[in-house]
Amino acid sequence: MAGIEEMLSWLTRKPRLNSSRREFLRSSFIAGGTFLTGFDKIARLGAKVQAGKDGFEQGKQLGDLNFVGESRSPLDTLVGSELDGRLFSDLSKLTSENPVPPTEAFYVRTRASPLLDDKGWPIRVGGLVDKPATLSIEDLKKNVRPTGRHLMECSGNARATRFGMLSVADWSGVPMSQLLEAWEAKPRTTHVMVSGFDSYSGASLTSVAGADWVFTREQMKASKAFLATEMNGQPLTKDHGAPVRLVVPGWYGCTCIKWVNAITFVDENAPATSQMEEFARRTHQQGVPELARDYRPATVDQSAMPIRVEKWLVDGKIKYRVAGILWGGSRLVKVLEIRFNPEEDYVRVDNFSQTTNDPWSFWSHAWTPKAVGTYMIHLRVADPVVETKRLDSGYYVRSVEVTEV
Repeated sequence: MAGIEEMLSWLTRKPRLNSSRREFLRSSFIAGGTFLTGFDKIARLGAKVQAGKDGFEQGKQLGDLNFVGESRSPLDTLVGSELDGRLFSDLSKLTSENPVPPTEAFYVRTRASPLLDDKGWPIRVGGLVDKPATLSIEDLKKNVRPTGRHLMECSGNARATRFGMLSVADWSGVPMSQLLEAWEAKPRTTHVMVSGFDSYSGASLTSVAGADWVFTREQMKASKAFLATEMNGQPLTKDHGAPVRLVVPGWYGCTCIKWVNAITFVDENAPATSQMEEFARRTHQQGVPELARDYRPATVDQSAMPIRVEKWLVDGKIKYRVAGILWGGSRLVKVLEIRFNPEEDYVRVDNFSQTTNDPWSFWSHAWTPKAVGTYMIHLRVADPVVETKRLDSGYYVRSVEVTEV
């Protein structure tokens, strides 16, 4: 067996698609040969509010305003079961000092089926490969490493859920690009389908059964997708996809397949899956394409919204501070603007600075309403090059009722 130094030297060479490399990777994952070590630790990217005084330091916080016109469904609480199971995260608790919610508060879109048995858990690798095989969860776990702090948003995240289907976690897993290189794919292979356990004891009122998404190999690599076995330093829970789930940074949660049990190499004529069809509209597709190749990457556009509106008493006067988050996209935002009703002009957000698109950035804005009444809080990115389809449509507008000024 090669020494550690030799293995690390091999890993840092420029990649070459030859049989020796594939054999090395295949033996690592299938035979459980070598535990890969020596990877650089990925720095945790903590979101923070731009430092600066905003006049509230000497004041007294009187409470937070409720957002109006939104469901009062319970937050941070599991409800329902199987395909109808949900957990909506309470985003109002987030701060720049505590940007990652506890695992039990990470949103859930579908709960685990009682039919799921995670003992052993083989992952089938097949389709257009020379040697179909089975990857054991034990072999996968031998190669797990920290993969960073990433955000996940359900494509159905909406006002009806108080936008609570949006969360961040610190993940550990195995890069998909590394896994895919372990198998000799046939020449016509262009795409990869990742599938998950999808059997339930009862019918759903809200969802269509189906847990498969088809990606190009380039998309897997560019997004730095990985198979996750841990979140926030602990093994995944069943409701979060244990024993293994796919995480695709920057893509909607519907692509982040839970309970992964198959990886299938396919060609460009692979049909769209039922999962892709169900979420076509929510992921900004042009209609519902029949073939997977015609789907746009299901990436999350740059988005922003308030997560709480604080009421303060400062120097004997009532003032308000809007606190919020910005996430998604692939370009850094230099200027974020806010307005409090359609007839008002946008103004620059007071405290905002973005250093990374993933997971999220925190911002705050001092606000003194002129009169009591209902206000609609709308944000925009002052850069026409940045894609902001949902944001511009008013999707993340939130309203508050001001009763004292």
